Amino acid sequence: MLVARAQQYPDRTAIGAAEGTFTYRDLLDASARVAGGLLGGQDDLGETRVAFLVSPGFGHVATQWGIWRAGGVAVPLATSHPPPELDYVIRDSDAGVVVADAELAPRLEALRVPAAVRRLTTTEALAADGGSALPEVGEGRRAMILYTSGTTGRPKGVVTTHGNLCAQVRSLVAAWEWSADDRILLVLPLHHVHGIVNVLSCALWSGARCDMLAKFDAGETWQRIARGDLTLFMAVPTVYHKLIAAWDAAPPERRREWSAGCGRMRLMVSGSAALPVRTLERWREISGHTLLERYGMTEFAMALSNPLRGERRPGFVGTPLPGVEVRLVDADGTPVAPGTPGELEVRGPGVFLEYWRRPDATATAFGSGWFRTGDVAVLENGSYRILGRSSVDIIKTGGYKISALEIEEVLRTHAAVADCAVVGVEDVEWGERVCVAVELVAASRLTLPELQAWAKERLAPYKVPRALSVVQALPRNALGKVIKPEVGKLFRGTPSVDT
Repeated sequence: MLVARAQQYPDRTAIGAAEGTFTYRDLLDASARVAGGLLGGQDDLGETRVAFLVSPGFGHVATQWGIWRAGGVAVPLATSHPPPELDYVIRDSDAGVVVADAELAPRLEALRVPAAVRRLTTTEALAADGGSALPEVGEGRRAMILYTSGTTGRPKGVVTTHGNLCAQVRSLVAAWEWSADDRILLVLPLHHVHGIVNVLSCALWSGARCDMLAKFDAGETWQRIARGDLTLFMAVPTVYHKLIAAWDAAPPERRREWSAGCGRMRLMVSGSAALPVRTLERWREISGHTLLERYGMTEFAMALSNPLRGERRPGFVGTPLPGVEVRLVDADGTPVAPGTPGELEVRGPGVFLEYWRRPDATATAFGSGWFRTGDVAVLENGSYRILGRSSVDIIKTGGYKISALEIEEVLRTHAAVADCAVVGVEDVEWGERVCVAVELVAASRLTLPELQAWAKERLAPYKVPRALSVVQALPRNALGKVIKPEVGKLFRGTPSVDT
């Protein structure tokens, strides 16, 4: 469907990257060559998994589209991942072909890739003959396998069809009113749904322009924003935090230029992790934008969004996107009333097909016919608020169920706390005890008694942390999401200190 849409905009600019500027015709021609190179005389790849290690840029997009046009299943590899993680994805997906940039190909030499796996560089793929006939690829065919963040266990391969991707993109294009006049800067990793669907695919579906940085750099991003020709920007909270730090360190004249560039945009979005209210408020002071928060997962891209127009409530993720159904259920699967926390379930054409070769996990996820997200949320005044993962963010202590995310929001308002992560750790007396790992503001100090005394004035007694670990940096994945199981390890054997 993306290819069919691109044919409507042959002469419009599609991609701006380090390699140059490319039109939709350039992308169609290059992806046809890649498809021909992958086919190698075959009529159809027949859903062969094609893993690709390609830096962000025109070559990445041409490779992704070429895989799809040849009838393959795209398996993007993270350029930031170490060899063991690359090896895991290639083997778990049972890739039949691996494509890599020439400069990245040596990283694959250390892997235990089976000899039968075909290897190809992007240079070789782009030099192939693009004149061969390409297969018809229906919407029901598998299109992509993305791997979950692995924040709660070994990453699982999430399989989406071409129809799933089409539904995901259509929903966001409608909700956020994408048009061919839009221009967006992509600073997100391209092995994750946020960068692939929300930014790149929505832009290319719409005939818009997507400018791509090889990797995120706060100064370069600000310079690009200051040019004033971007209409949208989407990022994760960690990126906004770094942009704020760069703005604070800049001289007044540069600050004014950067803020003016933000003012020329029509929309700025945050997602993939909870956005601290303090970050939202500071970004509004700098940019004039109230960041649009939304909720999604690898398994369905996006399900909930604050409105493009209208009030955006800090800490809330809005209402269902077009074509998406959501509900909250109790432990028995019975829908709960507004104001009552429950597990969030999602249904719609954008929901993924299956976990790759994990039928038991797939059956469990769709036990009720709805996809069980594992996230606990509450509907308040018509808008959803995420309380956290039922496994890691919902803490059961002293007979209470409490949200780690709510406690984190309060603790981040402490003058010494730059960021924090709250976890529940097994405790004989309490069931679980509330523990917090903290990144401190530069030159600050904080002890557990000091934090507890401060927290007791702002939190119920059972929500006050009973253990504190000061860390230089919280453990995070590639998108800046805190890996809670790693935080929990900091407190094994640590005694609980009552308030």
